[in-house]
Amino acid sequence: MIKCLRVDHRLLHGQVAFSWTSYLSADCILIANDAVMKDEIRKASIKLAKPQGVKLVIKNIEDSIKSINSGATDKYKLFIVVESVEDAYRLVQGTSCIKSINLGGTKAKEGTRNISKAINLLPSEEEMLKELNAKGIEVEIRMVPNDTRLDILKAL
Repeated sequence: MIKCLRVDHRLLHGQVAFSWTSYLSADCILIANDAVMKDEIRKASIKLAKPQGVKLVIKNIEDSIKSINSGATDKYKLFIVVESVEDAYRLVQGTSCIKSINLGGTKAKEGTRNISKAINLLPSEEEMLKELNAKGIEVEIRMVPNDTRLDILKAL
């Protein structure tokens, strides 16, 4: 069962590893990202941040979609973390069981617009989120579990 799909450019770090995993009662974290699969240093640092007693799986987006669709992840209380809105969009488009997205942090870069404390979006990312929202996918901004949820449409 997918407990949460979170977009966080830092992927797995203290806030995600402990606050969110505990809040969700997750027993497995899936890091879904193409670039991390090719970067041994990033993989090693992600593994260091893993909470004790929680399974950690790192896969590219395509393999993540295959695992979710095959039912292999059904036995877990799964917390999925992706690096970008595009990664989240691809996962939602490739599966039918993701019903919500939590935006936790996206980097400021050229062409982005800051819409909240830690969320910076390109126009194309804004359009992806609007499209997902129109299809019934809940998109919220919330850095930590006890923050107040902010609906993406209100932020845009």
